[in-house]
Amino acid sequence: MSESAELNGAPPRTPGAQARPLGTDAVPTSSEAPPPAGAPEKSDKSALQRILSGSVGRNLGLVAALLVLIIVGAATAPDTFLTVSNTLTILRQASIIGVVSIGMTLVIISGGIDLSVGSVIGLASVVATLAAVQDLADQIHWVLMILLALLVGLGAGLINGIIIAYGKVVAFMATLAMLVAARGLAEILAERRTLQVGDRDLINFLNADLIGVDMLIWIFAIVAALGWVILNRTTFGRRTVAIGGNREAARLAGINVKRHTMWLYAIAGLCAGIAAVMYLGRTTAGTSTHGTLLELDAIAAVVVGGTLLVGGRGTITGTVFGVLIFATLTNVFVQNNLNSSAQAVVKGIIIVVAVLLQQRFAKPTGRAT
Repeated sequence: MSESAELNGAPPRTPGAQARPLGTDAVPTSSEAPPPAGAPEKSDKSALQRILSGSVGRNLGLVAALLVLIIVGAATAPDTFLTVSNTLTILRQASIIGVVSIGMTLVIISGGIDLSVGSVIGLASVVATLAAVQDLADQIHWVLMILLALLVGLGAGLINGIIIAYGKVVAFMATLAMLVAARGLAEILAERRTLQVGDRDLINFLNADLIGVDMLIWIFAIVAALGWVILNRTTFGRRTVAIGGNREAARLAGINVKRHTMWLYAIAGLCAGIAAVMYLGRTTAGTSTHGTLLELDAIAAVVVGGTLLVGGRGTITGTVFGVLIFATLTNVFVQNNLNSSAQAVVKGIIIVVAVLLQQRFAKPTGRAT
C-alpha cells in the first residue's frame, strides 16, 4: 500500500482487487440484467384474471351462461323450448325490461342509480290513456298518446336529474322519492282503475309483425343499438364513463358534470316512457300498476351484464345478455311448470354470483367497450 493512499485516507486495497477509476462511486451490482427497453412488465394477474377483466372475457362468460340455460331448457322441454314461437316469446318478454335496462346502464355507469323507472312507467301509461287524452288523440292522431307518454317519462327523468345534479340530493333518495310520488300520482289520475286503450290503430301498430318479428322486439333492438352508439361512439358516452370513473377528475377536465348527470337521468326517464308505450301494446290498457318492481329487474340485468355498481365501466352488449339470461331463465321455469318462488331464489343466486365475480376480477378501467 502506497504512502499517498494512506495520506489521502483511502481504504486499503486487498490483494488481487482491481482498481476503480478515480471519480466514480461504488454502486450495488445485481446478478440479473435489467429488462430491455420496450419489454412488457411483469403482471401479478393470472391468465384467468386477465381474460375475465376484459370486455371479451365478460361477454364470453355471459354467452356461456346463456348457452347453459338454453341447453337446460332444450333438455327439460325438448318439444317446445327450441321452437321459433318460443324464441320469439322469450324476446318479447325481454323487450320491455330491456328498454328500461339500456337507460339504467348509462345511469349506473356514471355512478348513479334510478329506482323510479317502474313508477314512471305506470304514470306515463295512465296519462297516455286518460279519457281527455284519448278524445284529443281521436281528433288528431293516435301518435299523440305515444308522444305524451314519452314526454311524461322525459319530464320525470329531468326532475330526477335536476334534483340530483343541482340540488345535490343523493340519487338513491331522489329517485326513491320519485318512485313513491309517481306511483301515487298515477293512482290519483286513474282513480285506481284500469284505463282501456280505445284506439285500435295504436294497438295494431304496437302488435304488428315486421318480417315475422314483433314490433316490441324491434323497438328493443333499436333502443339497444342507439344505446351502444351513444356509449361507444360519442363524446357523451366517453364523458359518462369518465364521470363514473372519477367525478372530480372529470370536472377538472372540463366536463359539465351537473348538466351531463341531468341528461343521463332524462334518458333513463325517456326509456321508461318508451316502455310505457310498449305496455300499452301488450296489455291494451294503462294502469298505475304497470312497471311494479321493474326497476329491480333492470338493475339486476345491468349488474349481471357486467356493469359496475360503483360506476366507471359497463357495456350495452353485456346488459342485453343479462336481460336475455333472465328472460330465458323465466321461460325455462314456465316450460317446466315451476313456481315463481323458486325462480326468485335462482335469480338472487345469479345476482350474488355476478357481484362476487365483479369484486374478485373487475376493477373500473375508465373506458367503455
